[in-house]
Amino acid sequence: MTVVFDGIASGLLLFLISVGLSVTLGLMNFVNLAHGAFAMFGGYVCVVLLNRLGVPFLATLPIVFLASALLGVLLERTLYRRLYGASHLDQVLFSIGLVFMSISTAHYFFGAQQQPLQLPPMLLGQFHLPGLDIGVYRLFLIVVGLAIAFALQWMLTGTRFGAQLRAAVDNPRAARGLGIDVDRIFVLTFALGSGLAGLGGALGVDMLGLDPGFPVKYIAYFLIVVAVGGSGSIKGSLIASLILGIGDVAGKYYIPQAGAFVIYAIMVLMLIVRPQGLFGRTAAK
Repeated sequence: MTVVFDGIASGLLLFLISVGLSVTLGLMNFVNLAHGAFAMFGGYVCVVLLNRLGVPFLATLPIVFLASALLGVLLERTLYRRLYGASHLDQVLFSIGLVFMSISTAHYFFGAQQQPLQLPPMLLGQFHLPGLDIGVYRLFLIVVGLAIAFALQWMLTGTRFGAQLRAAVDNPRAARGLGIDVDRIFVLTFALGSGLAGLGGALGVDMLGLDPGFPVKYIAYFLIVVAVGGSGSIKGSLIASLILGIGDVAGKYYIPQAGAFVIYAIMVLMLIVRPQGLFGRTAAK
């Protein structure tokens, strides 16, 4: 039971970081392999606020989200928007270039070492139940992850913004004809995806670590979540993250010599059964 609980926490952390990629890739049809760089940026902002400025950990989280979202808006307005109509190969090459630039920047300012992060006492320790040890911070991740998942699902399917976003992606010309500001919708969507990546990166420092190699080290995991869950599906990303998180933790616990083999084996098997992902695409095709 402890392995399952830790796997759920790990899966929801994976969801928090990767759901932003599901938003930009699935709903905007933009292959942004620099998504991990936004997560790394959020992690470094959290560490600087906490360790150098003395800001409480919980107070850093909304600041991290806003800072990452603003960085996303800046890059979307200056760089990304120029490639919306480009081929996926051009988008991949462009975003990979941003990844290596972000790695060099982080290395220059922070060095190659892992960044320390001290969680507040209220998030430390464990609850001990019969057959189950519940880590307080892992429980916190589960609560935050589920809350964000439900909020995103409601926003995309039950609000005017979600309807405008789907219309803007499916047929931008028709959307403009109906009075929808497509450019504004894309900016807000990219800001949302970037902000969620930064928030996930900040929440993941304690479990995943933080160093300049973060964007390259974990980008495969983010892509696996989007591929298995179905591009653009919040529910699919959530379920895929839980399956992969539990499988990864259980594999490392029971057969540690296999390393990350288990999570890739799960991905292959699931994509053989459902090549389009668990829930396919809900927007652009």
